[in-house]
Amino acid sequence: MASKVFGRHAVLALLGGPRRVHRVYVAHGVDQSLARELRAKAAARGVGVSEVSRSWLDERAADVTHQGVMAEAEPVRDHDLDEVLGEVAAGSEPFLIALDQVQDPHNLGAVMRTAAAAGAHGLIAQERRSAPLGPGAIKAAAGVAEWFPLIRVVNLARTLDAVKDRGLWVVGASPDAPELCWEADLRRPLALVVGGEDRGLRRLVREKCDMLVRLPMSTRVESLNASVAAGVLIYEVCRQRGEWR
Repeated sequence: MASKVFGRHAVLALLGGPRRVHRVYVAHGVDQSLARELRAKAAARGVGVSEVSRSWLDERAADVTHQGVMAEAEPVRDHDLDEVLGEVAAGSEPFLIALDQVQDPHNLGAVMRTAAAAGAHGLIAQERRSAPLGPGAIKAAAGVAEWFPLIRVVNLARTLDAVKDRGLWVVGASPDAPELCWEADLRRPLALVVGGEDRGLRRLVREKCDMLVRLPMSTRVESLNASVAAGVLIYEVCRQRGEWR
């Protein structure tokens, strides 16, 4: 089944990536410089471009903001844990992000984009009860989904055991953790686990964690959006590692 990709950045990144693209659709009235760029990139890939009405795109985009652009392509390829860890550069400490039943596609895409921006090596997500890497997530990732590794797994708890067997520490985010994130030593190979929007970390996943950390929170606010919490923690890992100096 073809995967639909919406949005200017996402479609341009798709045309510049390795996925097979079936066709590009551009709405009447789209900015001409953008239309020319899309047509040029599509032509270079041998991909046809159709001009369509905005209402035609609206029907296919549902609740995704399409920005007047859509493409149909083969689905994004899932990656394997050993494949991703095998591509970590020599001398670098592996850094993975794991999502425990995060169900909002926007959160999945936003975490993927932040993880890629921070130099993490891959994102782990469970197949069931988790957001798919569909149009909404791909749009939120704004092009990153074309190259950043997503590792889809059947059982996250068992996968965390496999992660630990490969020398990584598993660090979970929990509001009742004994340590603040900047008090914990995160300068090590690790997988950072962030829970779902409503439940946080499930018990079995929590038990697999080597340590738990929390963000400081005002008593007037119960929690942060999953992608926001993940972003803060991801960059705390970078800060402790002394990266980007």
